[in-house]
Amino acid sequence: MDNFSDQIHTLSPPPTATVIGLYGIPGSGKTFLLKQLREQHEFDYFKLYEGCNVIGSLVPGGLDAFKKAEEHDKTLWRKHAIDSIKNECNFSERTAVVTGHFMFWPEGGQQQPVHTPNDFNTYSHILYLDVPAELIAQRRTNDTQRTRPSASVGHLRAWRDAEKTQLRMLCRQHGILFYLVSLQDIVSGQVPTLLHNFQHHSEESNTSHAILRLDEAMSTQKYPQTVLVLDADKTLATVDTGELFWSACKDEHDECPLKKLFGGPLGYSYTAFRQAMLLYEEAADEGRFDDLCDAVASKVQIHPEFVFLLRLVATHDHVGAVVVTCGLGRVWTKVLAKHGLSKAVQVIGGGRVEDGFVVTAAVKASLVSHLRVTHRAYVWAFGDSSLDIPMMCEADRAVVVVGPSLGRSRTMDDALSTAIDKGGLRAHQVLLPGDVPPRLDVAKLPLLQLHDPDFLQAVFDLPIESPDVVILHATEKNAAKLLMTPMRDARIRGTALRKAHASVGKYLTLEYLSEWIGVEKTAIPHVQGQQTPGFRMYGDEHISIVALMRGGEPLAQGVAEVLENAMFLHAQDPQDVKTHHLAGQSTVLLVDSVVNSGRTVLQFVEHIRELHATIPIVVVAGVVQAQSLQEGGLLYALGADDDFGIVALRLSDNNYTGSGGTDTGNRLFNTTHMP
Repeated sequence: MDNFSDQIHTLSPPPTATVIGLYGIPGSGKTFLLKQLREQHEFDYFKLYEGCNVIGSLVPGGLDAFKKAEEHDKTLWRKHAIDSIKNECNFSERTAVVTGHFMFWPEGGQQQPVHTPNDFNTYSHILYLDVPAELIAQRRTNDTQRTRPSASVGHLRAWRDAEKTQLRMLCRQHGILFYLVSLQDIVSGQVPTLLHNFQHHSEESNTSHAILRLDEAMSTQKYPQTVLVLDADKTLATVDTGELFWSACKDEHDECPLKKLFGGPLGYSYTAFRQAMLLYEEAADEGRFDDLCDAVASKVQIHPEFVFLLRLVATHDHVGAVVVTCGLGRVWTKVLAKHGLSKAVQVIGGGRVEDGFVVTAAVKASLVSHLRVTHRAYVWAFGDSSLDIPMMCEADRAVVVVGPSLGRSRTMDDALSTAIDKGGLRAHQVLLPGDVPPRLDVAKLPLLQLHDPDFLQAVFDLPIESPDVVILHATEKNAAKLLMTPMRDARIRGTALRKAHASVGKYLTLEYLSEWIGVEKTAIPHVQGQQTPGFRMYGDEHISIVALMRGGEPLAQGVAEVLENAMFLHAQDPQDVKTHHLAGQSTVLLVDSVVNSGRTVLQFVEHIRELHATIPIVVVAGVVQAQSLQEGGLLYALGADDDFGIVALRLSDNNYTGSGGTDTGNRLFNTTHMP
């Protein structure tokens, strides 16, 4: 199926270095806060810069000369200063905190912006000191070290608010995370917490933390064979708990800020969901946040049909359920507890820094894939919006929850049609309540009822062993289209073609085998001198790579490039695989460039099974003929083997076996003149 998470709008990658801007009008306390950070040993590996001092160190004559320079020259020096900080941090791989000015605004005069485009091409985050204007005025009056122009409290408030508004807008346009730091944040130690989070968090670590949370949830449910993965807002209930939360904060917010956020340039990207988390942090401290979540949960009623279904889940050990929400995980934990479902259903959702992750459309899809591949579970996915389509495409079965017309996702119909017509999605729809009009055509998206006996039997009966071979492939992914092009280009052969095959092997290992086999933490030396956690493929020293000669050898080299500690074996014939190649090993990878009829693969599998009845066997191939996996195909019967699977760049319906100049092996090794 198409990877529909690719269709969720994302921004360009963030800067290599994490550079955090610390802003606020003069008198907010930027210098004081930076001094506090310097006194804490935990920030020894940060680079802490006073922006004006960096400028002074670069300008001949220092800050005095800078202040006398023409505005054009000042702008050039400001650009030079932030560029030097960026370059230094990229080189040292250390996180920076930089104090800066956004604009100056003399009372009775015009706003004088002093920010540059280079600033917004450098910063990954900006913290803005949102200090009361009265306190700023008092600090400016009491400051004996600097001469500050006089300004009324009203003007300072207007200056501060103008900077907040403009900075928030610019940050969203440039993919920069923005946070308003309150006095309470400074007193409570929230700023160091945020800085450490900014230092270590990435989209990859975000997904890893979500997967760890899923593994914890599955362990409490004794690793069920069937798992229901459910979206929350407008799926389990008709309400949007995010809107309810911000409605409870209406004394500070006239409208739900999430609408403006997700409707803006960030879209529904990872950065947007991280920004949403920071909005929740801004809105309330821990105590008030929990109270607000209680208030929201009290207003949520789960659809009776889902209450019935989830209570049935609680009575079946082999069936589990997990709510995966892009919204507030704590609200849904409280909602489930109110309905007596907290033991039967786990919640995976963010909303606060302490949660360690945010849930995006791509994260949802990764969690479903992890359940199917790592936990070998049969997954039902339930959702209502286009953000749920990626996980539906990854699931074994998909159910679209359709609510009242006015509250529906406006983008869902088009996204659903695309997923069904082009992505191969096969789904049903359930109407909640039952009298609402359906989506699309019921022939394209058939109706289903949650209390229907056939549906309940499909969910709760023990899964029947399917003859389908477990196969992970990238046929419709853009990466696959790019990787397969040189493999199919008749002009490319020899060394260039072998490199192309190796790239495919490396990609399949990183993208799919990493999910199948799993990863484990390992300590690595950081450039700053300390040990830091890294990851490697789980137990790669116990993996045997068998290159099926000769066509599979280049692709196998790409696999081995990732699995550096794996055993590597060339095999012309199944008998080349000996007992000692399997002793103490956890997995065998049979690597070939093309699987046509599947006869060679079948012969190797049958031979390995004679030597070791249960060792997992995974075929890694560039192309697999779909016919070999269908009923009547040679590999069809291997679907009954729980320890057999296939990873391929693409499935092909073109049943063609090359020879001579078109044979893959001949093209790989420049022997096309041979028959």
